[in-house]
Amino acid sequence: MNEVLAQLDRNTIVGFILVLARVSPLFLLAPPFNSSMVPPRARLIIACGISIGLAPLALHGLAIPSDMMKIAGLALKEILVGLGFAFSIACLFAAVDAAGSMIDTQIGMNFGSLINPVDSTQSGSISQLYSMVGILVFIAIDGEAWVIRGLSRTYELVPMLSTPSISKLTAAASSAFEGIFSSALEVAGPVLLALILTDVAFGVVSRVVPQLNVFAVGFPMKMIVGLLVVAAALPFMSGWFVDQLQRSVESGLSGIGVG
Repeated sequence: MNEVLAQLDRNTIVGFILVLARVSPLFLLAPPFNSSMVPPRARLIIACGISIGLAPLALHGLAIPSDMMKIAGLALKEILVGLGFAFSIACLFAAVDAAGSMIDTQIGMNFGSLINPVDSTQSGSISQLYSMVGILVFIAIDGEAWVIRGLSRTYELVPMLSTPSISKLTAAASSAFEGIFSSALEVAGPVLLALILTDVAFGVVSRVVPQLNVFAVGFPMKMIVGLLVVAAALPFMSGWFVDQLQRSVESGLSGIGVG
């Protein structure tokens, strides 16, 4: 091991650290890379492995400055670029989680919130179901390969010694954040519509049959209707997720450019 390290020059070692600085935000922000189900040591090993693979691409023909202040500035810039890319992926999973939370609130399952193993936050049963389905679809379509290829593309857009455009980064981050709510509505829309129609139906029944205890009958009926529509709509979520993942990677790349 010491012989291998002795053969590496300073440019390669510093370059690897800078690549790791760009890769690391992915394991801090974006599911499933930041999932608490993956031990921190395993995440560190995977991040180092990806950095080793990307280092030759990033360092091709480049000479890293020897000044420590310049190296620190490059490291901060690399972290900023990595954050911009990882944030667009994180927003996709935030939209899936928000869609589940909307349904949980309407059905009433938020009363029994549990710790979500994906992001270690409290959420209802439907929210956890949607998060796990999102992770399963992500793994099934080799989403990690899409993300890593997108990460490698960032070195074409912003080479290691170049400075990113802050205005593009902030505009892309703002656009991704604004899209969380609309994406969540796209996922939860069919279920929310069915639950609203159920509420309207029970409102009409309560007028026609005032003796009926609508609250006693309505709560279990809303849960049954909600779960049935969730089961019917869940298969269509996979196609939506594939399209949105591709858009998220493209959005993350579109916000990265040389200033």
